[in-house]
Amino acid sequence: MDDHTRKPEAGRPYPLGATWDGNGTNFALFSAHAEKVELCLFSDTGEETRIALPEMTDHVWHGFLPGVGPDTHYGYRVHGPFRPDHGHWFNPAKLLIDPYCRQLSAPVIFDSLQVVFAKSRTGLIADPRDSAAVMPKGIVTASGFASKFEWGDDRPPDTAWADTIIYEGHVKGLTELDDTLPEDQRGTFAGMARPRMLDHLTQLGISAVELLPVQAFMSEPHLQAKDLVNYWGYNSVGFFAPDPRYLGGNNGPDDFKAMVRRFHSAGIEVLLDVVYNHTAEADAPGPMLAFRGIDNASYYHLVPGDPARYINDTGTGNTLNTSHPRVIQLVLDSLRYWVEEMHVDGFRFDLATALGREAYGFDANGGFFDALRQDPVLARVKLIAEPWDIGPGGYQLGHFPPGMAEWNDRFRDSVRRFWRGDEGILPDLAARLLGSADLFDHGGRRPWASINLVTAHDGFTLRDTVSYAEKHNKANGEDGRDGHAENFSANYGVEGPS
Repeated sequence: MDDHTRKPEAGRPYPLGATWDGNGTNFALFSAHAEKVELCLFSDTGEETRIALPEMTDHVWHGFLPGVGPDTHYGYRVHGPFRPDHGHWFNPAKLLIDPYCRQLSAPVIFDSLQVVFAKSRTGLIADPRDSAAVMPKGIVTASGFASKFEWGDDRPPDTAWADTIIYEGHVKGLTELDDTLPEDQRGTFAGMARPRMLDHLTQLGISAVELLPVQAFMSEPHLQAKDLVNYWGYNSVGFFAPDPRYLGGNNGPDDFKAMVRRFHSAGIEVLLDVVYNHTAEADAPGPMLAFRGIDNASYYHLVPGDPARYINDTGTGNTLNTSHPRVIQLVLDSLRYWVEEMHVDGFRFDLATALGREAYGFDANGGFFDALRQDPVLARVKLIAEPWDIGPGGYQLGHFPPGMAEWNDRFRDSVRRFWRGDEGILPDLAARLLGSADLFDHGGRRPWASINLVTAHDGFTLRDTVSYAEKHNKANGEDGRDGHAENFSANYGVEGPS
């Protein structure tokens, strides 16, 4: 490391993240309860240099390093109290990912070195083992005005809601087995952008592709122990960085941009399924990857009176605290990044009820949705809610604010029951085909507020719906216990293919 990297200037508290300006990089990290923040820079050989960020302004720790630019690998170590009984798990032995990093050096994979605590005779203590060797590093990127990516005449298709037909897809699933692709492009954004895929989607007559999560994610430890993976990706770690497994070459986030540009040229919008309701850190025994070590008490909903425990309205171990202004800022900054920098056309919010949870329960006019709907960038793109979670009062179909559409599982179920021949279903089917006015005709909402689906990633595929009467999930080791029990399906005489 050059000497100048050891002498940081004060820098600025905004924007958060690592921002290169052509002369150096400004680093800024929010933590309301930290006592010290160390920026960790890594050489090509893995040598680590620690630099204490010199300033803290409004709970943002910041510093500017002249001469440090794109491709620099970095992370953080955050010092503070280890007081689980107060909601604090600070442990500087653990290297942490910057929540605002735009690119990761490697996929996030669970390792026992990432665990938060150890047990002693007197109780829990901070696990002293260093996790840097098993943690991916953030990579400083040239974004915004400094980006060299050429968008040309790219423009959003801007398809009207009434004309929108959405195809849900998975980056790997759509391209991994395509033997016409070069091997290094299969399962990647580059593979998605190939003419054959665009021709296929165009022939289907769809107007938008909704991609299952592409933001950096981690497979749960219990899956990894079974030599399985979280294939869908609903276990986010980074809200800005594309998952490295979908980046085929050395172009970093530019691979995603190139895919979007190609889709737009074919008149197809790109929507992202995004997971802002929880993170891969799970509950207390889970790994320390970023948020827990940066400021656990701010980022997560904790149990009142017992802040060592997490509120689990998502069923994944934790729930992100989107009633906190800095967490709202993180999510909105992430969304704007994907719209402005990556040219995305809209979002489907996983377990969106969790995003509207205030201390008193779900509120369609709560802080997060108010901030989202007034944002001059985000209010003009497509916003779709999955209108439920597993928390109290979690099913909120039809209760989201104007400007948002919602997945309508009532439409799905009515259509399937009609196909199956259930009696007495025609009145409900008629209501669904006419826009589900009983659910959405209020508050100035339009018929397009109902996203009418028959199949999606949850539950049976369309083929399974007319092939099976019961679940047969064997390959994932759950012996059919996972997933929705009632798929309103029929085998029409033979269970399985016939």
